[in-house]
Amino acid sequence: MIKVGDKIPSVKLKHMTAEGIKDITTDEIFKGKKVVLFALPGAFTPTCSAKHLPGFVQKSAELKAKGVDTIACLSVNDAFVMNAWGKDQKVEDKVLMLADGNGDFTRAIDLEMDGSGYGLGKRSRRYAMVVQDGVVKTLNVENPGAFEVSSAEAILKTL
Repeated sequence: MIKVGDKIPSVKLKHMTAEGIKDITTDEIFKGKKVVLFALPGAFTPTCSAKHLPGFVQKSAELKAKGVDTIACLSVNDAFVMNAWGKDQKVEDKVLMLADGNGDFTRAIDLEMDGSGYGLGKRSRRYAMVVQDGVVKTLNVENPGAFEVSSAEAILKTL
């Protein structure tokens, strides 16, 4: 599993723009920036929709006031789903919605979980990290079924 002090691997993700779906590399996201990246098992799922994403939307100004350049949400979903979820959650430009549709990034950092028993297939574990210029400074990974250390409030305390 990726750990504090590790460099973020170079992987291509997808995101929705005004021109449609575009590739975005992890280098583009993290190079020369302070980024809070949080990941979750799935868009539109209960804890993710009721607590995790809304917390980062609500706390976005506080996070930016602490020097965060980008707040990014990642899920092993496609860019269409991430875009629709972002609209549903009124994310606007507060959180960059990243699609790791094939799970390439999630596997590269070894934070994949098997949700097959719930009909989810391979997904991301729930976590949040602070990354400075491509290097992990804080990594808070949840135990299965928990939502305690990856919240916006928990990340704010680390900044």
